[in-house]
Amino acid sequence: MNQYPNSFGRFGATVSSAQRNQVMRNTYWLLALSLLPTVLGAWIGVATGITAMLSGGLGMVVFLAGAFGFMYAIEKTKHSGAGVAVLLGFTFFMGLMLSRMIAYVLGFRNGGELIMTAFGGTAGVFLVMASLASTIKRDLEGLGKWLFIGVLVLLVGGIVNVFVGSSVFMAVLSTMAIAIFSAFLLVDLKRIVDGGETNYITATLAIYLNLFNIFQSLLSLLGLFGGERD
Repeated sequence: MNQYPNSFGRFGATVSSAQRNQVMRNTYWLLALSLLPTVLGAWIGVATGITAMLSGGLGMVVFLAGAFGFMYAIEKTKHSGAGVAVLLGFTFFMGLMLSRMIAYVLGFRNGGELIMTAFGGTAGVFLVMASLASTIKRDLEGLGKWLFIGVLVLLVGGIVNVFVGSSVFMAVLSTMAIAIFSAFLLVDLKRIVDGGETNYITATLAIYLNLFNIFQSLLSLLGLFGGERD
């Protein structure tokens, strides 16, 4: 939200623009930095197999408890330097949780290629949404409410599929997730561009979660339909 009233005139607008640019710049830097602990967590998880035991309902419980616990801590520390450390700890945890899928995909003969394809696809979605966020003039905040309902549907569907184990249902959920979180990414980026988000830690968390879910869903689809066994 713009903290500088219109009565400040041109100087107020300049300060507001500088603030938005600073939030965006800090967000992108922290987002890039957050990839390092994510990769480290995924590498440790694959190398040690520490998450192999987290299958079925147990894995879901550990993931949800850890994720919401970290997000609560980030919310409480977002106005201090500790918030950055907690966020990086969260991204390490997310990488660790992702390692089970990474290990599964690496079991394919073309596993490395699939991972790079998912990464490239995620980067492509980010670039497209960032460009749209800079050009679209319409307020997109109203869209967020409908997208949140979509996330709840995905969450319920994911819990159901833990027990059903349907590959077709997984493909449907992954496709829906890519669409929903791509739209969420656009909404979150547009909020930063418009000055509606002034905390770069909160902004980074939102964008990171969108990109994480897009990457995970793309990788799931690629593993289902593009994996090649020896």
